[in-house]
Amino acid sequence: MNERIRVREIRVIDDTGSQLGIMPPPQALAIAKQKGLDLVEISPTAVPPVCRIMDFGKYQYQEQKRAREARKHQKVIEVKEIKFRPKVDEHDYQFKKKHIERFLEDGDKVKATIFFRGREMAHPEIGRRILERLIQELTDVAMPETTPRMEGNQMHTILTRRPQSGGGKAKAAAATATR
Repeated sequence: MNERIRVREIRVIDDTGSQLGIMPPPQALAIAKQKGLDLVEISPTAVPPVCRIMDFGKYQYQEQKRAREARKHQKVIEVKEIKFRPKVDEHDYQFKKKHIERFLEDGDKVKATIFFRGREMAHPEIGRRILERLIQELTDVAMPETTPRMEGNQMHTILTRRPQSGGGKAKAAAATATR
Protein backbone atom coordinates (compact mmCIF):
# COMPACT_ATOMS: atom_id res chain seq x y z
CA MET A 1 0.00 0.00 0.00
CA ASN A 2 1.20 3.52 -0.86
CA GLU A 3 4.98 3.92 -0.22
CA ARG A 4 5.46 0.20 0.53
CA ILE A 5 5.11 -0.74 -3.14
CA ARG A 6 8.70 -1.56 -4.19
CA VAL A 7 8.60 -2.46 -7.89
CA ARG A 8 9.82 -0.56 -10.92
CA GLU A 9 6.51 -0.43 -12.85
CA ILE A 10 2.86 -1.06 -11.98
CA ARG A 11 -0.41 -1.25 -13.88
CA VAL A 12 -2.78 1.33 -12.36
CA ILE A 13 -6.57 1.20 -12.15
CA ASP A 14 -8.25 4.38 -10.91
CA ASP A 15 -11.18 4.68 -8.46
CA THR A 16 -13.80 4.49 -11.25
CA GLY A 17 -12.37 1.19 -12.57
CA SER A 18 -10.73 2.47 -15.75
CA GLN A 19 -7.09 1.64 -16.50
CA LEU A 20 -4.59 4.46 -16.39
CA GLY A 21 -1.81 2.31 -17.86
CA ILE A 22 1.66 1.22 -16.78
CA MET A 23 3.66 3.77 -14.78
CA PRO A 24 6.21 4.02 -11.98
CA PRO A 25 4.83 3.86 -8.41
CA PRO A 26 5.73 7.49 -7.45
CA GLN A 27 3.68 8.83 -10.37
CA ALA A 28 0.68 6.61 -9.45
CA LEU A 29 1.04 7.61 -5.80
CA ALA A 30 0.95 11.30 -6.78
CA ILE A 31 -2.33 10.72 -8.68
CA ALA A 32 -3.78 8.88 -5.65
CA LYS A 33 -2.73 11.65 -3.23
CA GLN A 34 -4.20 14.27 -5.57
CA LYS A 35 -7.57 12.49 -5.32
CA GLY A 36 -7.17 11.98 -1.55
CA LEU A 37 -7.09 8.20 -1.88
CA ASP A 38 -4.62 5.31 -1.37
CA LEU A 39 -2.64 3.24 -3.86
CA VAL A 40 -3.28 -0.45 -3.04
CA GLU A 41 -1.56 -3.43 -4.63
CA ILE A 42 -4.29 -5.81 -5.82
CA SER A 43 -2.40 -8.50 -7.72
CA PRO A 44 1.30 -8.67 -6.74
CA THR A 45 2.00 -11.78 -8.84
CA ALA A 46 0.90 -10.25 -12.17
CA VAL A 47 3.51 -8.85 -14.57
CA PRO A 48 3.57 -5.90 -13.98
CA PRO A 49 1.81 -5.90 -10.57
CA VAL A 50 -1.69 -4.39 -10.58
CA CYS A 51 -2.48 -1.51 -8.21
CA ARG A 52 -5.76 0.27 -7.63
CA ILE A 53 -6.50 3.76 -6.42
CA MET A 54 -9.11 3.45 -3.63
CA ASP A 55 -10.06 4.52 -0.12
CA PHE A 56 -8.42 1.65 1.77
CA GLY A 57 -10.15 2.38 5.10
CA LYS A 58 -13.55 2.28 3.42
CA TYR A 59 -12.58 -0.95 1.62
CA GLN A 60 -11.59 -2.62 4.91
CA TYR A 61 -14.84 -1.49 6.53
CA GLN A 62 -16.89 -2.92 3.65
CA GLU A 63 -15.03 -6.27 3.88
CA GLN A 64 -15.65 -6.48 7.64
CA LYS A 65 -19.31 -5.63 7.11
CA ARG A 66 -19.61 -8.34 4.43
CA ALA A 67 -17.94 -10.90 6.71
CA ARG A 68 -20.29 -10.01 9.61
CA GLU A 69 -23.30 -10.36 7.32
CA ALA A 70 -22.08 -13.78 6.13
CA ARG A 71 -21.60 -14.96 9.72
CA LYS A 72 -25.09 -13.80 10.63
CA HIS A 73 -26.66 -16.17 8.08
CA GLN A 74 -24.62 -19.22 9.12
CA LYS A 75 -26.11 -22.02 11.19
CA VAL A 76 -23.60 -23.52 13.60
CA ILE A 77 -24.29 -27.23 13.94
CA GLU A 78 -23.80 -28.45 17.49
CA VAL A 79 -23.46 -32.04 18.62
CA LYS A 80 -25.91 -32.67 21.47
CA GLU A 81 -25.42 -35.74 23.63
CA ILE A 82 -28.18 -37.90 25.08
CA LYS A 83 -27.09 -40.55 27.59
CA PHE A 84 -28.86 -43.84 28.16
CA ARG A 85 -28.18 -46.72 30.55
CA PRO A 86 -28.58 -50.42 29.64
CA LYS A 87 -31.50 -50.73 32.10
CA VAL A 88 -33.36 -47.68 30.73
CA ASP A 89 -37.09 -47.66 31.49
CA GLU A 90 -39.57 -47.37 28.60
CA HIS A 91 -40.83 -43.91 29.68
CA ASP A 92 -37.25 -42.56 30.00
CA TYR A 93 -36.42 -44.01 26.59
CA GLN A 94 -39.44 -42.34 24.96
CA PHE A 95 -38.72 -39.04 26.74
CA LYS A 96 -35.11 -39.00 25.51
CA LYS A 97 -36.20 -40.04 22.02
CA LYS A 98 -38.46 -36.96 21.88
CA HIS A 99 -35.49 -34.79 22.89
CA ILE A 100 -33.44 -36.32 20.08
CA GLU A 101 -36.23 -35.57 17.59
CA ARG A 102 -36.35 -31.94 18.78
CA PHE A 103 -32.57 -31.52 18.52
CA LEU A 104 -32.57 -32.97 15.00
CA GLU A 105 -35.45 -30.68 14.02
CA ASP A 106 -33.37 -27.70 15.20
CA GLY A 107 -30.61 -28.81 12.81
CA ASP A 108 -28.15 -30.21 15.36
CA LYS A 109 -26.46 -33.59 15.39
CA VAL A 110 -27.12 -35.98 18.27
CA LYS A 111 -24.67 -38.36 19.92
CA ALA A 112 -26.64 -41.14 21.61
CA THR A 113 -24.50 -42.79 24.30
CA ILE A 114 -25.04 -45.91 26.40
CA PHE A 115 -23.02 -45.75 29.61
CA PHE A 116 -22.01 -49.11 31.13
CA ARG A 117 -20.90 -49.69 34.72
CA GLY A 118 -19.46 -52.73 36.46
CA ARG A 119 -21.07 -56.01 35.42
CA GLU A 120 -23.08 -54.26 32.69
CA MET A 121 -19.84 -54.27 30.65
CA ALA A 122 -20.26 -58.02 30.17
CA HIS A 123 -23.42 -57.43 28.09
CA PRO A 124 -22.73 -54.86 25.37
CA GLU A 125 -25.44 -56.47 23.20
CA ILE A 126 -28.09 -54.87 25.46
CA GLY A 127 -26.72 -51.41 24.68
CA ARG A 128 -26.41 -52.24 20.98
CA ARG A 129 -30.08 -53.33 20.94
CA ILE A 130 -31.14 -50.02 22.51
CA LEU A 131 -29.16 -47.95 19.97
CA GLU A 132 -30.38 -50.05 17.03
CA ARG A 133 -33.96 -49.69 18.25
CA LEU A 134 -33.45 -45.92 18.48
CA ILE A 135 -32.05 -45.81 14.93
CA GLN A 136 -34.95 -47.96 13.70
CA GLU A 137 -37.62 -45.78 15.35
CA LEU A 138 -36.06 -42.56 14.03
CA THR A 139 -35.53 -43.68 10.41
CA ASP A 140 -38.05 -41.15 9.07
CA VAL A 141 -36.30 -38.12 10.69
CA ALA A 142 -32.71 -39.27 11.25
CA MET A 143 -29.99 -41.36 9.75
CA PRO A 144 -26.98 -42.79 11.58
CA GLU A 145 -23.67 -41.15 10.73
CA THR A 146 -21.82 -43.96 12.52
CA THR A 147 -22.84 -47.47 13.49
CA PRO A 148 -23.05 -48.19 17.25
CA ARG A 149 -19.54 -48.83 18.51
CA MET A 150 -17.94 -49.47 21.87
CA GLU A 151 -15.25 -47.14 23.26
CA GLY A 152 -14.15 -47.93 26.79
CA ASN A 153 -17.25 -48.22 28.97
CA GLN A 154 -19.47 -46.36 26.51
CA MET A 155 -21.23 -47.33 23.30
CA HIS A 156 -22.33 -44.52 21.02
CA THR A 157 -23.70 -43.56 17.64
CA ILE A 158 -24.10 -40.17 15.97
CA LEU A 159 -27.41 -39.29 14.34
CA THR A 160 -27.93 -36.57 11.74
CA ARG A 161 -31.08 -35.10 10.30
CA ARG A 162 -32.34 -36.89 7.20
CA PRO A 163 -32.11 -34.53 4.20
CA GLN A 164 -35.55 -33.30 3.19
CA SER A 165 -36.41 -34.06 -0.43
CA GLY A 166 -37.46 -30.89 -2.26
CA GLY A 167 -41.21 -31.46 -2.55
CA GLY A 168 -41.03 -35.09 -3.66
CA LYS A 169 -44.68 -35.83 -2.81
CA ALA A 170 -45.87 -32.56 -4.39
CA LYS A 171 -43.96 -33.31 -7.60
CA ALA A 172 -45.36 -36.86 -7.73
CA ALA A 173 -48.91 -35.58 -7.18
CA ALA A 174 -48.46 -32.95 -9.91
CA ALA A 175 -47.11 -35.60 -12.30
CA THR A 176 -50.12 -37.88 -11.76
CA ALA A 177 -52.56 -34.93 -12.07
CA THR A 178 -51.18 -33.95 -15.52
CA ARG A 179 -51.69 -37.48 -16.96
